Amino acid sequence: MAPKDGAKKRSSALVVLVLVALGIYALDQISKYLVVTGLAEGDTVRVLNDVLQLHFVRNPGAAFSLATGMTWIFSIIAVAVVVFIVWFAGRIRSLAWGLVFGLLLGGVLGNLTDRLLREPSFGLGHVVDFISTPWLIPAIYNVADMSIVTSMIIFMWLTIRGVGLDGRRGAATEGGAPASGTPDSAAPTPTQLAP
Repeated sequence: MAPKDGAKKRSSALVVLVLVALGIYALDQISKYLVVTGLAEGDTVRVLNDVLQLHFVRNPGAAFSLATGMTWIFSIIAVAVVVFIVWFAGRIRSLAWGLVFGLLLGGVLGNLTDRLLREPSFGLGHVVDFISTPWLIPAIYNVADMSIVTSMIIFMWLTIRGVGLDGRRGAATEGGAPASGTPDSAAPTPTQLAP
């Protein structure tokens, strides 16, 4: 890959990452603002009967309200993930990987904002959850949560297909010969993604 072509792909991937992250973050924070100002905590609004409901709760823990006494740990982990994504973003040359990390960054920033700025205190704030789909999963979640889960699904799909950070499949080239992998073209492993 020519240096100029690689720089162009990196720029495009970074633009996707930033725009997706900003869009998800804005959508998450606006939706939470509307819920907090429009509903009382514990209220339920049936949008589509039991298919989709709005149910306003404040979550001090992780998914499914696990580890409710460890909010500060989730704040630290979220900060570490944000720092890692910012550091790692320069390696991305693929729009698909830009989408993955944009979704992850936007979602993590959305919930981190709640943990830092909402009651009861800085770093211990409760996350605003309000989307309920009882027929699908017994949990109440938000836009940031959906974004994080979507990023993980796309991450697994790209990894299973062997799509590298440069957008090329790592297993073979067009002619069927094995491709020579480089650290920048290989898909990140879970250990590389750990903060």
